[in-house]
Amino acid sequence: MLFAAAGCAELTRWDPYPETPRRAGGPVPGIHVVQPGETLFQIAFRYRLDWREVAAWNRLGNADRIYPGQEIRLQPPPGSRAVRAGQPEATTTRQPAPAPARPTAAAPPWRWPVTGELVWQFGQSRRNPTGIGIGGTDALEIRAAADGDVVYSGSGLIGYGQLIILKHNDSYLSAYGYNQALRVAEGDQVKAGQVIALMGRGPGDRPLLHFEIRRDGTPVDPARYLPPRQGP
Repeated sequence: MLFAAAGCAELTRWDPYPETPRRAGGPVPGIHVVQPGETLFQIAFRYRLDWREVAAWNRLGNADRIYPGQEIRLQPPPGSRAVRAGQPEATTTRQPAPAPARPTAAAPPWRWPVTGELVWQFGQSRRNPTGIGIGGTDALEIRAAADGDVVYSGSGLIGYGQLIILKHNDSYLSAYGYNQALRVAEGDQVKAGQVIALMGRGPGDRPLLHFEIRRDGTPVDPARYLPPRQGP
């Protein structure tokens, strides 16, 4: 894993739904072809899906066991009743039994990853409305918002600069974008308050942290989970 500092400003708007992969017969909707270095958590995060559902749809007993060139299904198999909100159910002549609902794990105790000006609130950014923007200074220490495992540390997700994703339990992830340098690697276990990165520059070439909390793959407003602000 690389820890070298790098500029993180991204000038183009992030498209969470890149072009679908193609076979000889044309595009394949609902399929992602694994690229070198990608993980299931990274893929699920990109498409705003629950990694547990993606693993189930692809019969992956171990979320770490994917390989370059593998085709990952991004929706339930035909005939499945386990569909996400907003997706149509597939129709079959024989309806299978409904899949049991996945329980949502309890939220961990959260803390602010950095103290600084709230540049934008959840849903306000045209470019990354899935989180909040927190201002600061170049190379300001970014800290883990809760105990967790590092499931992504790199710059492979367009629109986030150098990004860290922490898995806190089976339901909750947090993400930290626009970093100047990364201080943890995939597979590391971190504690709340531990330094995981140094602040880089986001839109407008200003020091900034993009922070997200995702519950079962869906971005949620961090203000609903974080304690009252102590800073500006």
